[in-house]
Amino acid sequence: MELCQDVYLPLTLPFTAMCIDGYHKCETGGSYFMISRSLGPEFGGAVGLCFYLGTTFAGAMYILGAIEIFLLYIVPEAAIFTDGGAAMLNNMRVYGSICLLLMSLLVFVGVKYVNKLASIFLACVIVSIVSIYAGGLVSAFHKPHFPVCMLGNRTINSHSVDNQCQKTFLQAIKETEERFEGNVTVNYENGTVEPTIIPTFAPAALEKPTSLWVAFCHSKELNATCDAYFTANNFTEIHGIPGLASGIISENLWSSYLSKGDVLEKGSLNSSQVAQPVPGDNPYVFADIATSFTLLVGIFFPSVTGIMAGSNRSGDLKDAQRSIPIGTILAILTTSLIYLSSVVLFGACIEGVVLRDKFGDSVKGNLVVGTLAWPTPWVIVIGSFFSTCGAGLQSLTGAPRLLQAIAKDNIIPFLRVFGHGKANGEPTWALLLTALIAELGILIASLDLVAPILTMFFLMCYLFVNLACALQTLLRTPNWRPRFSYYHWTLSFLGMTICLALMFISSWYYAIVAMVIAGMIYKYIEYHGAEKEWGDGIRGLSLSAARYALLRLEEGPPHTKNWRPQVLVLLKLDEDAHVKSPRLLTFASQLKAGKGLTIVGTVVSGNFLQSYGEALAAEQTLKHLMDKERVKGFCQCIVAQKSREGISHMIQSSGLGGMKPNTVVMGWPHAWRQSEDPQSWKTFINTVRVTTAAHLALLVPKNISLFPSNSEPCTEGYIDVWWIVHDGGMLMLLPFLLRQHKVWRKCNMRIFTVAQMEDNSIQMKKDLATFLYHLRIEADVEVVEMHDSDISAYTYERTLMMEQRSQMLRQMRLSKSDREKEGNPGSSSSRPEAGGAARTQVYLSPRFGSSGVHPSNTVKGDRGRQAQLVKDRNSMLRLTSIGSDDDDDTDGGERDRAVSSGGSTEHHRRVQMTWTKEKTSQYRATHSGCSTPEGFRDMLSIRPDHSNVRRMHTAVKLNEVIVNKSHDARLVLLNMPGPPRNTEGDENYMEFLEVLTEGLERVLLVRGGGSEVITIYS
Repeated sequence: MELCQDVYLPLTLPFTAMCIDGYHKCETGGSYFMISRSLGPEFGGAVGLCFYLGTTFAGAMYILGAIEIFLLYIVPEAAIFTDGGAAMLNNMRVYGSICLLLMSLLVFVGVKYVNKLASIFLACVIVSIVSIYAGGLVSAFHKPHFPVCMLGNRTINSHSVDNQCQKTFLQAIKETEERFEGNVTVNYENGTVEPTIIPTFAPAALEKPTSLWVAFCHSKELNATCDAYFTANNFTEIHGIPGLASGIISENLWSSYLSKGDVLEKGSLNSSQVAQPVPGDNPYVFADIATSFTLLVGIFFPSVTGIMAGSNRSGDLKDAQRSIPIGTILAILTTSLIYLSSVVLFGACIEGVVLRDKFGDSVKGNLVVGTLAWPTPWVIVIGSFFSTCGAGLQSLTGAPRLLQAIAKDNIIPFLRVFGHGKANGEPTWALLLTALIAELGILIASLDLVAPILTMFFLMCYLFVNLACALQTLLRTPNWRPRFSYYHWTLSFLGMTICLALMFISSWYYAIVAMVIAGMIYKYIEYHGAEKEWGDGIRGLSLSAARYALLRLEEGPPHTKNWRPQVLVLLKLDEDAHVKSPRLLTFASQLKAGKGLTIVGTVVSGNFLQSYGEALAAEQTLKHLMDKERVKGFCQCIVAQKSREGISHMIQSSGLGGMKPNTVVMGWPHAWRQSEDPQSWKTFINTVRVTTAAHLALLVPKNISLFPSNSEPCTEGYIDVWWIVHDGGMLMLLPFLLRQHKVWRKCNMRIFTVAQMEDNSIQMKKDLATFLYHLRIEADVEVVEMHDSDISAYTYERTLMMEQRSQMLRQMRLSKSDREKEGNPGSSSSRPEAGGAARTQVYLSPRFGSSGVHPSNTVKGDRGRQAQLVKDRNSMLRLTSIGSDDDDDTDGGERDRAVSSGGSTEHHRRVQMTWTKEKTSQYRATHSGCSTPEGFRDMLSIRPDHSNVRRMHTAVKLNEVIVNKSHDARLVLLNMPGPPRNTEGDENYMEFLEVLTEGLERVLLVRGGGSEVITIYS
């Protein structure tokens, strides 16, 4: 009992602080209102509904208590069912339902009548309490006659005792009779035998067995074989209420818990113990349930749950902020004093076996407290009856108002109907639902089963009230300014700890059930409930936690083990503000599997002041698409004059602190050859350059419309990885992440690497398999050998078409002024090519060191210079920049040539793009322009640049191998070569990428960010 009261001592002050606080003032709904406005609608709705159910079941429990008093002590003859063990429960169900109906009608008529009856009920309770204390004092001078029959130290069921606590009794004979028994006395003197007649008389009383003898011996014969304990011990009678001066409190001071089926025993009585089990049919008083500290807490706790009675009816109070704190504090102090003093008084006046006798079997079912009370037991009977009736009325009055407050907030859609009521605001529909739920509790008809459920719901409510107070204080919310100053957040944490401990102490399984119910309600409100913004503490807690986490991330760069794709998805909108490639977001969601950071961005062309409305509309479009694809992330819309500038700004500014994107996902510019506006593919290449400069990874899905949606899982197939260049492990990690999603889960992984003639293919395969084993990635490994071959006519023709198209487009875009300007040889716009730049070269096939784990041939030189396709004198194929300005060495016959008359030797022959500004000027000097038919025919007669032919040859041969091996793959991952440094070769770069991926259904071009993203360590 002390522990149950201690729950309220730390709860009262936080509760008072919240009621007095201006924002959290106790409006209609009481505890629900405070929790929902402090912790949010999800917590408020979940805990509020649980508290509503607890209050409703508490009303059913109080009604059952009133009916039990009515049938046992007031009018026992009113019992309808008399036979069978469930007769009492059936009577309680019938009369409880009738009582619930009458109380519901009274509450429906009006709460003012309940308030008037409350005064009468309170007067009866006060008189009853006073009579108990008076009876305790009187018992010190005059012990009430309250005998308890004991056999040895065991308590006897008084229903088996016919007012005779003994084994046998003497039954008196009505009429004394003299009978001749025929006794003969033989006298051997004188050798004669003379009979002497001596009359004998029958006794005046006969020894008869009692009902207890028959119960223990199963026979009325005095010579029958009886129970061993019965034979070894005698019956005694003790005083059930020995009085205040008896000193019995010394025995009752310590606990004495029983198991189910144990006999109630008095330890201070002597008895002869017998080592044999107690038969269940003997007339002892047995414990019907196993008692323990936790069970008693669960049963007793509902009797101290009235703290929220005022808050539940706060809408009916004139000044709730003043009345509830004062009334709550006084109620806690008063009830604590009464409860604790009553426990001490009962322990000092009543025998322990009587206190532990649940149904009063040892005292013939008499009311123990009524016998102790003065002047008559009827004071207690009437007071207890009205007390339980009043508590039931209070529950039926407060619970509907609590439900009505939840329904009016519209956080649970299907409860909306219960927010309506009568014209004066009385919750009619909520009262009807409350009565139906209370009827379920009455049909259970067992207080021991109902009480633990109530305990869990009430404790959960008190726990979250403490949590709300502590959260508001620790977060230092500016609007948390309670007038009640006698409060500290440590009291709230103390109350939380006690509530949580009591939940599991009283019944751990009921506690889990209550938490599961609250969790289900929470998730329902989170997904289907109406969104509410009440400035709750959870939002403030989220802000504080986010700030703390961001500051922690700034302490150092993330380790490779913690690397995960933080994705920036670049989407493009059409003229009607519709997303052109929504499958990009679908692919990003599959790659993320709901984890990590996702930012979805777009660029709106125009001026920010004039296009602000368009930006908001675009942001809403992105949010709707994210909701449709169930992507958790953020939207970012930037207004810029040019798309490439907006994308560059977005890549630079997205994210915050350590939560910045490290991977960019963008779409492939479809039909870029036919596009009259070159800005689309120029923006694409510029984005590639920006991501490379920012050291971000880049993912470009090609043919994104053919990628599967989230509702189209792949039942079989392969994800093929063509590992040409070691890019920090991106190509290894991406398929693993994709296979975490249900769409790609059933796809197997294959890794291909390309070997040249001088490479050891068998050793390469072993090294790569060892590498994958240490990475704990399951995949099939295959080494593809590429042989040297002559340049085919197809390759030559593709290169020629590429250069002709490039030249034609350039000539068509040149204006007259540009032609005149470029036609002047001394013009300052003629830019000399930068020479002497060192090349970045990486072998086509990844090499491994002796460990077989880390590749040894990594990218050398500047970080921005990536490995791409080239030709080298010692190997057939290498990777360098496709379409770059760097030297492209030809066969051994074509070496470096002298370029100056002074005899100096240039170690690297400069290879320029086919149509640079110098070549354009030279071409125009000898031709009249491509606008004339003759100029057009001359343009068709040009010969392609040899370096472009070699690059095209490499792309064609690699594409043939990829198509041959991966034509049936669900997805092909391929290294994406870097763009040329000279922007004059952008068109050729796009053409090379087209040739490289030609004939593949789904391709993911991957470009690493220059850092390791996968490691063998876990």
